[in-house]
Amino acid sequence: MTFGEKFRAEREKKGLTQQQTADGLGINRRMITRYENGISFPRTRDAYKKIADFFETDINYLLTEDEAFVMEASEQYGSRGMKQAKELIDGMSGLFAGGTLSEQDKDAVMKALQDIYWESKARNASKPRRTPDPETGR
Repeated sequence: MTFGEKFRAEREKKGLTQQQTADGLGINRRMITRYENGISFPRTRDAYKKIADFFETDINYLLTEDEAFVMEASEQYGSRGMKQAKELIDGMSGLFAGGTLSEQDKDAVMKALQDIYWESKARNASKPRRTPDPETGR
């Protein structure tokens, strides 16, 4: 189940409209629609916590591994990191479509790719940045 599906199920279980939920969370109704349709998701762990508290559920229930990965990339590297993480997941999901890998194997591949992502980010962050030569611009 995706975050959006879980969000909608929790809202409906409480018998709340999208507007009531938006008011309770202090966000606009359009964001509720975006959450439920899988277009957007909370960008920080604090936002997930606020939603979990509002629905009286566990934060871990709301987070899938992929969503946790994207959220962490967003927190550490901003919108660019979030975009890269989403593209990585979307690309791998496309490769898995119609494939013969078991769910366990798919999870292992995704975990390995996420680990590679974090390692490459750490490696790039530790590289010294070259400043261009003022005369040549290189």
